[in-house]
Amino acid sequence: MGDDGDDARLCFPATERNREAIGTVLEPLLPAAGLVLELASGSGEHLCYLQQRFGPSRPGLRWLGSDPDPLHRASLAAWARHLNLPARAAPLALDACAGNWPDLGEPPVLMLCINMIHIAPWGATEGLMRHGERLLGPGGLLVLYGPFLEAAVPTSPSNLAFDASLRSRDRRWGLRSLEQVTSLAQRHHLVPAGRWPMAAHNLTVAYRRG
Repeated sequence: MGDDGDDARLCFPATERNREAIGTVLEPLLPAAGLVLELASGSGEHLCYLQQRFGPSRPGLRWLGSDPDPLHRASLAAWARHLNLPARAAPLALDACAGNWPDLGEPPVLMLCINMIHIAPWGATEGLMRHGERLLGPGGLLVLYGPFLEAAVPTSPSNLAFDASLRSRDRRWGLRSLEQVTSLAQRHHLVPAGRWPMAAHNLTVAYRRG
């Protein structure tokens, strides 16, 4: 991929499959200006796609990625260079489980977390809600995407198999109950603001800072 650092780019196949649908859900939720913080950015492909898609219509938004893995942070930076995206701050080394995060300089208007809480300990979800309560200003949004378990909705065979596979790899992992996630969010003054069924038995859910 050349000598300009693009060889650090990672490609996660799921990103290309779901990014447009995620963007469609986010479009009416995004304000005109402010900081959008992505947690667990992974390869960085989602954040770069969203900046490309919404940058022209919402030039006042600032896009900031984060990930505890240095290879993922390098991939995000490399994708941004490859796509000639406007300059932005370097990805942050944020761990949802950590008690302290670096100063962001301003409260985010939206925090985005895609496909993370089921491949992390429950403490990561707790940290996400705790930091969401602390960082988001009134009306700010926390948006999650991924597979969930729901008491009133039959779980698909593919998600049951996925859950079993995750738990066999790490007993702390697994699909989360949406009811438990929502209860935790509400304890942190994050109230439900939307639920959108997505392809492949995933959901996008949003919580608004009260």
